[in-house]
Amino acid sequence: MRKSLPGFALLLAATAVSYSIVTGGAIGLSAALAASIEAANPSLPTQTSSAGGVTVNVTPRNMAGNAKMWDFAIVLDTHSADLNDDLLKSSLLLDSAGGRFAPAAGDGAPPGGHHSEGVLRFKPISPQPQSIELRITRAGEDVPRSFRWQLN
Repeated sequence: MRKSLPGFALLLAATAVSYSIVTGGAIGLSAALAASIEAANPSLPTQTSSAGGVTVNVTPRNMAGNAKMWDFAIVLDTHSADLNDDLLKSSLLLDSAGGRFAPAAGDGAPPGGHHSEGVLRFKPISPQPQSIELRITRAGEDVPRSFRWQLN
């Protein structure tokens, strides 16, 4: 019989709490609850956009309701020109209600080269929207790259 994800999350949390009690708290209750939250909020899939000889992969991470920041891991690859993108300036997060949000922070490789990786961080949107879109506007491209995910 196949178990539902919420049922599995509860089973995982109960198992972790039982283990914690038996081992005298080797893993804490907060770790058990965190495990159940993660299991109940599976990761959103990586999305890919390829155009003009440049491939952009975006992976949302840390999207749980209690996250302090929403992280988006971004990888750019090309074999045709140097990547000079400043993703802090060229990215926006949009929500289903029409809100537009600039990144709060980011880190990663400096501009240049044929491969670039980094993480954009946004303050979580509250209340959580039904969907989000990460929009990246690249110099020399007529249309922004768009990555959309359903949250609810």
